[in-house]
Amino acid sequence: MTPAHSPAVTTRSAWHDVPRLQVRRFAALAMAEAPALAEEILREIRREYPHLPVVLDESGEPMALVGIRRAIEVFVQHLEQSEGRPTVPPGVFQEFGRGEGLHGRSLDSLQAIYRMGVRLAWRRFAEIGQRVEIPPPAMYELVDAGYEYLDGLVDQSVRGYAEAAARQAGERLRLQRRLMELLLAEHHRGDPADALTERAARVGWTLPRKVAVGVLLRPAREAVAPAVGQGVLLDMEYEQPRMVVPEPDAAGRPELLHRALTGWSGAIGPPVPLSDAGKSLRWAEAAVHLMERGLLPAGDVLYCTEHTEALVLLQPEELIDDLALRCLAPLAHCGPAHGRRLAETLLAWLETRGGAPEVAARLGVHPQTVRYRLRQIRELWGDEIDDPDRRFELELVLRAQRLRGVLGEAGARG
Repeated sequence: MTPAHSPAVTTRSAWHDVPRLQVRRFAALAMAEAPALAEEILREIRREYPHLPVVLDESGEPMALVGIRRAIEVFVQHLEQSEGRPTVPPGVFQEFGRGEGLHGRSLDSLQAIYRMGVRLAWRRFAEIGQRVEIPPPAMYELVDAGYEYLDGLVDQSVRGYAEAAARQAGERLRLQRRLMELLLAEHHRGDPADALTERAARVGWTLPRKVAVGVLLRPAREAVAPAVGQGVLLDMEYEQPRMVVPEPDAAGRPELLHRALTGWSGAIGPPVPLSDAGKSLRWAEAAVHLMERGLLPAGDVLYCTEHTEALVLLQPEELIDDLALRCLAPLAHCGPAHGRRLAETLLAWLETRGGAPEVAARLGVHPQTVRYRLRQIRELWGDEIDDPDRRFELELVLRAQRLRGVLGEAGARG
């Protein structure tokens, strides 16, 4: 706030009551002393904060000195005009905040430096005020105005700091994405070990012994990235975001991921050596594809290692379909319902390797019904039903059909 009163405050401004001649004399003296005051402030800052770097502008003058001098001059000019709020000089103070952000420092020390500058400036202004006989109430308003002006300087630095943080975050994401692209490429040109090490070092990622790669399905179009933790690489640029989980079996890792991915669905591939990360991605993509088709449970993030059978049997669809066409040819002339019952009975017999009572118990039907069906099965397949290789193929295709929902679960039908 300047010495001029705010529209929200009805009390009269003591600064406005100061005769204009005195105000002009005060401003002229303060402006004349601005260069020396700026140098004094900078010397004190350097004494208190010797670690701060000295950055020179194009003319070779310290940027800090330029910024301090300009800030003093703008404030003094405003005191003479007494209209509205002083305009904080842009550029330099934003650059101060930007520098703190780029060097990984907080704004605490910068704000402390600004407050020190205001205190030193106030001492000099108080001396000038006594010389030109500015009334104490007006000088008190000057103190308030100085600290509000300080808030504006801090705002400029905060803006620069935020810009630097955003730029650094964007650069990190770009480097992280390049690292993931190299990591997930199954076919490398030459040995990528050195490139991988170099890219990992640039984002501060320690190369793990094993990784698991996840593919996520967004719960909403504009979903915020899940807080998967510092060590997990996440790329949200894909339609189906990808993540690389280092040391997926490490203590506490599954629990942390479960909490972070609440509300998300998708799949995490099997743990593999770092060099085989692309293979883990391939299985995760296959699992997500089956989830989208309703063949694997959706609504959560599942682990491929817990759905191995489905992934192995449902993934090579063309091969399994061709095998099923050949193996189940004897059922072609049975009606759909009767053929399905015979297939379910055959699968139960192959899985139990038992007699009619065991199969009947599994299917939830009478043993005599099972004996009747087993006789039909033997008539349809003949001696081939005793061949181990043929039984293996039959069980393979029948399990795949059950996973697809073509056959019911054991005990679901009578």
